[in-house]
This record gives sequence, C-alpha cells and structure tokens, in this order.
Amino acid sequence: MVLARKYRPKSFEDLVGQEAVRITLSQALANNRLSYAYLFSGLRGSGKTSTARIFAKALLCQDGPTPSPCQKCLNCQMANENRHIDIIEMDGASNRGIDDIKELIEHTKYKPSIGRFKIFIIDEVHMLTIQAFNALLKTLEEPPEFVKFILATTDPLKLPATILSRVQHFRFKKIPQKVIQSHLEYILDMEKIEYEKEAISIIARSGAGSLRDALTLLDQAIVYAKSKVDISTVTKMLGVIEPFVLDKLLEDILKKDQDAILEFISQSSEYESEMIIDELILYTKELLLKRDPRFSPIILDRFFRILAEAKELLHFGSDGEFVLGLSLMKMVEALLPFEIDQVIQDLEEELKIDKISKSLTKETKLSKGFLEVSKDLKKVSLEVEPFSIEKEKFETLIKKLEDLDKNLGEVFRRNIEFVSFENGKLTWKSKATGDEKKLLKNKWILIRTFVQDIFGLETKIINLQQENLHNKPHQNLKEVQNSSLEEKTPKDLIPEKEKLEDPILNQPMIKKAIELFDPKRVRIRKIEQK
Repeated sequence: MVLARKYRPKSFEDLVGQEAVRITLSQALANNRLSYAYLFSGLRGSGKTSTARIFAKALLCQDGPTPSPCQKCLNCQMANENRHIDIIEMDGASNRGIDDIKELIEHTKYKPSIGRFKIFIIDEVHMLTIQAFNALLKTLEEPPEFVKFILATTDPLKLPATILSRVQHFRFKKIPQKVIQSHLEYILDMEKIEYEKEAISIIARSGAGSLRDALTLLDQAIVYAKSKVDISTVTKMLGVIEPFVLDKLLEDILKKDQDAILEFISQSSEYESEMIIDELILYTKELLLKRDPRFSPIILDRFFRILAEAKELLHFGSDGEFVLGLSLMKMVEALLPFEIDQVIQDLEEELKIDKISKSLTKETKLSKGFLEVSKDLKKVSLEVEPFSIEKEKFETLIKKLEDLDKNLGEVFRRNIEFVSFENGKLTWKSKATGDEKKLLKNKWILIRTFVQDIFGLETKIINLQQENLHNKPHQNLKEVQNSSLEEKTPKDLIPEKEKLEDPILNQPMIKKAIELFDPKRVRIRKIEQK
C-alpha cells in the first residue's frame, strides 16, 4: 500500500506539524463550541483533507462530539473506510458549476441518515465559479442545525470576501524539514527498512514543506533502492548533486581554482543548470545556519545575489551551462572586495596595537604613509601615497572607457593622471592639449557618468591642469596642496571634532593616525621650506 494512505492520520494526535490547528479544533470539540462552516487553507500535502476527515469523524462518533474518537463504533469505522453516508466529499475542481452547488444545497434539506450531523467537505473550493459561490452564500450563512461545512483550499485569496466572512479560517503552515525527516524515519523503522539519515534529509528537503510529497518520494526511493535507502540512491533518483560535491565546489571557489570549477561544469552537464543553482542556494542556506567559519554572512549574501540573478537569466531562456559557468566565476570575483575589507580590518587592528606599544614621541608608521612627530613637537610632516584601492577603481574607469570607445580610453590614459580620492572628491591632473583636450571635453558627460558609477553618485571631479604645477617649479604636487594648510600658533590645539579642510588631512588613514595622539599635546604647523 502507498505510504501516504497507509500512514494517513486517524486522530488529532497523529497530525504532523500542525499543533495550533490540532489544539484549537480539539478544544472546540471538548467544549462543544462548534461553528457551522470551517475553511482549511495551506500548502498541498500539509494535512487539510486528513484534518477535515478526522474532524468529521469526531463530530459523528458515538461518544461525540469528542476530540478523541473511539475508532470502534460504527460511525468511526465507516468514516475510516471513507464510506460514511453522512460525510459527503466534493471536489471543487471537477464540480465547480452552479448546477453542482444546487444539487449540494438540495442535500442539505434532508436530515442525516445515521449520524447526528450531515457534513459536506468541499476540496479545492477556490475552483468554484462566481455563480456557484453566490448560490452557496445563503446556505453557508444559515444552514440547518444538523449541517456542517468544511472547505479546503490551497489558495484562499481566490475566495470571495463574502465567503471568508462566513467561515472560521484555519491556516495550515509548511511542515518544518526536521519534523518531516523525523516522521519519515519513524515510518522506515515501522517498515523495517535500512536507511541513511543524510539520504532522508535530502528527501525531506525535497518535500518543501509537504509531507505527502515527501512520502511519495520516499515510496519511490524504497522501490529504487531495493534494500537500503542511501545518499547515492536518493541523489540519482532525484537527479540532484551529492552534498560533498557542492562542498568541494565552494571550496574550489574560495581557492579561486578556475580549472577545478570548469571541470565541475563539464562533469555536471548531465544535470539541469537550474537544479544545480537551486541546490547551491539551499546549501548556502545550510552553511549560514551551521555558521561555517569558512563563509562569512557577507560572502554568503554575495553568493545568494549572484545565484538569484542566475535564476532570472534562466527564465529568459538563456543557455543553462553558460549561465551556470558565468555565475560560478562571478562568485570567485565576489571574494575580491571581501579580501580588501579584510585588509582594512587588519590595518585597524594594527593601529590599535601601535597605539598601545609605541610612544607618542617616536615615529608612528602607517600602511601607505607615515606620521612623523618631532621630539620638540614643533612640526609635523605628512606624506601619504594614494590608496591602492582607489587606484584600482581609477584603472577600472579607464578600462570601461576603452571598452566603450577605444580611442577615448587611450586618450584618457595618456593624458589623465590619478591624484587622490577623498571625501567624495576625485582629483586628477590633465596634460591634454589640442584635439585630445577637445575630445575629452566633448565626452565629458560620458566620463562623468562612469566616474559616478564607479566612485559614487555624489562624486565631484577636480582637474589640476599641468600648467598650475609649472608656475612654481620649486614645489611638488603635495606641497601645492599643503600650501592651503592654515598656520597654527603653538597655543592652538587640535579640537577633537574639528573638520579638517585640507585634502591630505582628510584622508581616512591620516585622520586615524591623528586620533592615536592626545590632541592636547599635538600641534600642527605649516611645513616650512628649507
């Protein structure tokens, strides 16, 4: 016998994963607080029809209405065998017209044959026509005292509001995977069939909250396995990839092993690309719940976004193998920003250590720059190199221009030199002249659009013309910039929350360095030329 029918629940205690529904209906029966119409809605295979039959049996039991039917009386035995004359089941999908509802309403005029109630169970009730709903309204609102209606549907939003206002609505939730897995293991123990827990976990996950679907898959696995339900059997039957293969794939992504990733794409050609992407999404969810130390939530979030975009591309009819390969390579690229974030985090930790271990009067070194404090505290010399991160963004800008217009990109690369990027201001110096200068001017809107796309929408561009530097040949670029610094008297101190207007002092690394020192002891003076 099919497992879904053999192990169909016969009492409220046997219901799986629907505690709220079970408790509410049991208390209603125990206290004799019964309504004339009920609506059960929820996912397929979540127990709606089984609950309706148990509730009908509890209403008709010789000891009832009772939350615990005796299972022995004539009414209970007939209900268990689905042949009780006073329990009328109707399929709303195949009997959806007004004539079918009129026939049902005609039956409500006659008293029950052997039970205390005449019970009508209408499955998939949302399939009824508007005319059929209208015909049912009056009877549903004021039925005879001996009539009970139990409606079941997977889509309650399609029911008219006039119907919803006349029934008690019970919502059946998705059954958790752990609960389904536990129930499947119980059934296999009862059937005395060997199994691997990991294999049952895959079946329970494939059920997607539906116990009936999971039982159907388990039936199929038992037939396919012959003796033992194991991982290999289940994955082959379902056409899914084994978990250890997915784990190795993600490990290869972490290692940026492109050869191994391409080998996986080649070997997985027999599987559907959408299935592989779905399995990767589910596996990354498990990694998040297990708090796998290899994958931070930020990485998993980036992976999920890439996989979600891949599913959208597949819906447009794109080549599955290409979309899968492209997504896996994008997952490799998604690790680069994380590595940069990690470098910044390590740098911040290093600065904290320096603050404790080094004296204020000694030289304090920073990555890509240093802050030199003289012993007499009379002058501070600041030298900072542009951050490599911003240089990489600037290189990305040039590459995008070259991809769009090769000539424009080449002219831009020859004439524009990156200076700095801080506080939303991108500074570069230009040596373009003649036709090349005219080309850059004509393409200015395009260049600015790319700059805002890469550096941020609020980015402002500062262009330092080359001749500005030649006016004062004794000064270099940093000295020209530093000339804007205001001279401070020895009595002036650096306020804790002062907004530094100088572009060099505003660099995040230098601001961090200044914070390491006691503002009451550090004075900044204009750099004097010797």
